Amino acid sequence: MTLKLGVSACLLGQNVRYDGGHQLDRWIRDTLGAFVSFVPVCPEVESGLPIPREAMRLKGSVEFPRLVGTQSGHDYTQRMQDFCARRVSELEQEDLCGFIFKSKSPSSGMERVKVYNDAGMPEQKGVGFFAREFMKRFPLLPCEEDGRLHDAALRENFLERVFTMKRWRDMLAEGPTLGRLVGFHTRHKLLLRSHSEKHYREMGRMVATGREKPLPQLVHDYQNILMAALALKATPRKHLNVLQHAAGHFKRALTSDEKAELGEVFGHYRDGHVPLIVPITLINHYVRKYSEEYLAAQTYLNPHPIELKLRNHV
Repeated sequence: MTLKLGVSACLLGQNVRYDGGHQLDRWIRDTLGAFVSFVPVCPEVESGLPIPREAMRLKGSVEFPRLVGTQSGHDYTQRMQDFCARRVSELEQEDLCGFIFKSKSPSSGMERVKVYNDAGMPEQKGVGFFAREFMKRFPLLPCEEDGRLHDAALRENFLERVFTMKRWRDMLAEGPTLGRLVGFHTRHKLLLRSHSEKHYREMGRMVATGREKPLPQLVHDYQNILMAALALKATPRKHLNVLQHAAGHFKRALTSDEKAELGEVFGHYRDGHVPLIVPITLINHYVRKYSEEYLAAQTYLNPHPIELKLRNHV
């Protein structure tokens, strides 16, 4: 099953902007695009507006803004609301694992979109019409904006959630059983611990007592906590705790020199001298060398394609 991501069409280089241009993001289109299938959306064009067209902006209250033309003052609110309701219903059939929105857009911005009051003064607290409707309909799906993806930590976190959602969907496609849920949880233990020990323990109890709850409810509840846990930031301190836990699986196998090397690399990562990929690579080396089956199955050590270089800068 292909990993599908929704994306604002202008970020793929499509000339759909109000001025006839685009906002091509080469990393999204070319680098990430090698591993995902994109479902592009342009709310303005797909709702029937022409190219080029007058620019639009949000006006009124932050909670219930209107979408108006900057020159004509024409109100496009109902047109956009009708489109959003229709398009998000269509996207339910696409099995998306996430969405990348265009920042600052009155239709697609996730946050901090300018909303102008009657005096013409902007307040950067708005959400674009389509982004708001999409996130309301799919509250568990990972969503990000193109601008925030320039931050290495946010990019890694977003795509970690995206690829986890893909693995979750693959498990469900096989037909959910308690055994498969236990297997999924076991493979993701270290990944979960790198985000939240609290959520990890709660999910462990949930799986251990799984027979006490109807399977559909168990799966639903587990997914909610899974995505909530992964949305929490994985800090260097949390990573270091997980790395040290993983190293404990080798304590009887490693030579004194190897233990010293591992300790040095962990120290370099703790002090911010090397990125996460360095200790991860060393752990993976020992996994192969000593045939450590439990760690070999841990998603934490290979959560997304290495070609994306997501852990080279965190």
